[in-house]
Amino acid sequence: MNKLKNLFDATMLKFILVGIVNTAFGMGIMFVFYNFFHFSYWVSSASNYIFGSILSYFLNKHFTFQNKSKSLATVIKFTVNITVCYLIAYGVAKPLAVWAFSGFDAHVQNNVAMLAGSVFFVGLNYLGQRFWAFKEE
Repeated sequence: MNKLKNLFDATMLKFILVGIVNTAFGMGIMFVFYNFFHFSYWVSSASNYIFGSILSYFLNKHFTFQNKSKSLATVIKFTVNITVCYLIAYGVAKPLAVWAFSGFDAHVQNNVAMLAGSVFFVGLNYLGQRFWAFKEE
C-alpha cells in the first residue's frame, strides 16, 4: 500500500501539469505534421517526441522531480526512457488501431493510432521517469 501511495502524490500532480503543457505542444506538432504537411505516421509521431521531449526534460527535471544532477547519465537515461516508451506505445497503437478501425481508411487509422499511442506513452513515460530516469542515486 505504501508503494501505491508513493505513486499517487504531489509529484504525480506536477507531472500531470507538465504533461498537459507538453502534450498540447507535442500533439499539436504531430497532428500538424501529419494532416497539413502530410509527413508519415512515424515521422509525425516521432516529431512529437523529439520536440516534446526537449520541453519535457527541462520541465520535469527541474519542476516535477527537482533533480539537481548535472550528469550526462541523467540525459542518457531520460533519452533511453523516452525512446523505449515511444517504440512500445506507438508500436502497439499502430496495429491495434488498424485492427480496431479496419473499416476506415489509413488516414483515420493513423490519427487514431497517434492518439492511442500518446495515451500509452504517458503512462509508460511517467513510470520510467519517476522510478528510473530522474531517480536520485
